[in-house]
Amino acid sequence: MSAPPPGLTAPAFWVLIPARLASTRLPDKPLADIAGLPMVVRVAHQAALSLAQGCVVATDHERIAEACALHGVRCVMTAASHPSGSDRLAQACDVLGLPDEAVVVNVQGDEPLIPPELINDVASTLQAHPDAVMSTAAHPIHAVADFLNPNVVKVVTDRAGRALYFSRAPIAWWRDGMTTLTAETPPACLPDPAPLRHVGIYAYRVGFLRRFPQLSQSPLEQVEALEQLRVLWHGERIAVHITSTAPAAGVDTPDDLARVRALLA
Repeated sequence: MSAPPPGLTAPAFWVLIPARLASTRLPDKPLADIAGLPMVVRVAHQAALSLAQGCVVATDHERIAEACALHGVRCVMTAASHPSGSDRLAQACDVLGLPDEAVVVNVQGDEPLIPPELINDVASTLQAHPDAVMSTAAHPIHAVADFLNPNVVKVVTDRAGRALYFSRAPIAWWRDGMTTLTAETPPACLPDPAPLRHVGIYAYRVGFLRRFPQLSQSPLEQVEALEQLRVLWHGERIAVHITSTAPAAGVDTPDDLARVRALLA
């Protein structure tokens, strides 16, 4: 378990894990067995290794709630109609009675290998940026194919470590080198400093999380299909923790599930 950055104390925060049963690519994904435990329970146990003062699953289905209860994981029921995980977490904060000044870290329910240290670092980053309503994470991109891949979300930051923009496009656009880049180009040909890949973990101030569902969608969010652009479009700030290595990938497909099962067997 990692210590907070120098000069910071470990902030008080909660981990919330949104988990809905519906999944098109992997039916009943939160309940998929991984080494004898449902995946959502695996995620909760991993998140509990962080410095969080509490770890709670927010779900829309009784089967998930029953699995959590069976394995001693705290769970709250939320509406099935929520359009996004952020809306689900906002309701969970109300159910738990969390004050506006509290901090919650959103850990996705399909991340059974999430590093507890990353959870701590994202929470500490929000504490270090009192002007930000959210924090997230990124790591350097070392493969040209990832830099060019629209499924790999990129982020650029200002000098204080706050997000300027998120995009599926290669950013920052390398004026003098982009014309020669292909997926087969050696990594040494990427610009220096390396571009940053966004990691989908977020810490929120609860007061902002309660406001978020009422914010109108931004045109940029709709074009890029990236919900975090709504935050920037409304003039709010997102602090970015840069980690040196990429966390293990989550579970989206049957192949992903087989990979994680093999690792935890």
